[in-house]
Amino acid sequence: MPENRILQLLIVDDDELNRDIIMEHLDESDYIISSANDGDIAIEMLEKEPTKFDIILLDRMMPRMGGMEVLARIKQHPQLSNIPVILQTARTSTEDIIDGMKAGANYYLTKPFKETLLKTVVNTAGTDRKRFLDLQQALLQSTRTLALMQLGCFHFQTLAQASDLATMLANACPDASRVVTGLSELMINAIEHGNLGIGYDEKSELNTSGHWLEEVNNRTESPHNKEKWATISFEQVDNKVTILIKDQGQGFDWHNYLELDPERAFDNHGRGIAMAKMLSFDALEYLGTGNEVRVTILT
Repeated sequence: MPENRILQLLIVDDDELNRDIIMEHLDESDYIISSANDGDIAIEMLEKEPTKFDIILLDRMMPRMGGMEVLARIKQHPQLSNIPVILQTARTSTEDIIDGMKAGANYYLTKPFKETLLKTVVNTAGTDRKRFLDLQQALLQSTRTLALMQLGCFHFQTLAQASDLATMLANACPDASRVVTGLSELMINAIEHGNLGIGYDEKSELNTSGHWLEEVNNRTESPHNKEKWATISFEQVDNKVTILIKDQGQGFDWHNYLELDPERAFDNHGRGIAMAKMLSFDALEYLGTGNEVRVTILT
């Protein structure tokens, strides 16, 4: 996407005061903000211009068409389904959270809003959106002859290298647009969590302060990490693609990250592995201590 493009955010909330609070908290230089005061109007706006909006901040409880119905309509629409949706709600029971996550909500915000958390979650959703658009653009520009590749092994160290490799290897799969986002997520994990040792709580703090990318780049260039690489291997045999990613970290307790967890619903990250497993691959499994992950794509 163009570097100078400002992301467009749609606020869907029947409460005028809530809409005003959100717009007051967010920096208009970072976002072009539109609003809809009910679900029907929101769907009409989204379906009329399905490529316009980059983030949707959606109230769960509204008259006429409620937030869950709006969310379902978004996720069923081929051009809208990849837009990050932040579900805002006063209902925080485990059952309600699970329902929202299963329906496709990417992030949660509770009312009343905390300004810092609102900004962090919206900015994280914006980063997700920019990465998705960049990857999709790269797919359009790269060659389809990679579909002929049967075996390959590569190494990578930086976020830029991970993005380039994710794009290239996704183009060797039958549905590149489905695979590329999940592949990029796992490769970024191999760099930040694996080789660079950025833990869960530390990433939460870096996202809140807006210094995640700076910290990743600084650690990548440090003498301690200059010789650390991650590897990715690709094999296509018998109508199946198998991709193995391995980093030089000590691994992590991956068991709780394979499924969407209500305990992390209000965190500003932590759902990428589960989303990759659900949306990008036919199978995903971690091996050993967690510094190796294998995915399968049926062709």
